[in-house]
Amino acid sequence: MSEQSQASATPSPPGCELPNKRALTVEVWVVLLLSIAASGIRAFIYLADSLTLGVPLKEQVASIVVSYTPDRPWLDLSYQLVNTALALAPVVLVLYLLYRSGEGPRVIGLDGTQPGRDILRGVALAAVLGGVGLVFYLLAFKVGASVQIQAVKLTDQWWSIPVQLLAAAQNAILEEVIVLAYLLHRLKQLGWKSGQAIAASAFLRGCYHLYQGFGGFIGNLFMGAVFGWLYTRWNRVMPFIVAHFIIDAVAFIGYSALHGRVTWIP
Repeated sequence: MSEQSQASATPSPPGCELPNKRALTVEVWVVLLLSIAASGIRAFIYLADSLTLGVPLKEQVASIVVSYTPDRPWLDLSYQLVNTALALAPVVLVLYLLYRSGEGPRVIGLDGTQPGRDILRGVALAAVLGGVGLVFYLLAFKVGASVQIQAVKLTDQWWSIPVQLLAAAQNAILEEVIVLAYLLHRLKQLGWKSGQAIAASAFLRGCYHLYQGFGGFIGNLFMGAVFGWLYTRWNRVMPFIVAHFIIDAVAFIGYSALHGRVTWIP
């Protein structure tokens, strides 16, 4: 079987012109190294730093949404907006690559053709996995397998909540389009079995959360496996973007509202 036929083993939309298997493999690596894989490498180094610091993980803090120049709010807002926009550049690259191959975003279910179903599925996933994730984080923190996650560390400005919502949207779009939909789609075209592709996607999701400790890795590994299994059945990324956005938005805004006011949040 030629490289071209191997890369096209999975039926593609009419007019689709995929590159050969070698070029498609390079494409996947380039996309990942410009986005999520790079975050995974940094997270691994961060974990190594945390483990060799001589301080228990539960006594260390990892922040997600932070102020860059807290003494200059408008400059801080500029940083927030620019960083959010630039973080989504790999998603633009993925959309271009899908367009260039003749597939387009609809091949991964990135469209507005099923808004009601996508939202309902997303809300249901967020309710179940968000609750399970919170309980797992609290347990992992208690046994010393997770750092204290300081979800938000922003100055109190009028734009604080909008920035938190933008951060949630950025995480949802970046991770679900690339780690879930694009990666599973391309691995399927490369001839990977469904279970292998889901495992790779879930493992990658866990790796770039290693900065949170072992709890973050295991929790996101489980989440990635569930998302991957469901994506192979629905073939739509939109429900997972909705779910991820809700989970992060509730985590960010909830942390800002409750931290220091309730005893059960570290």
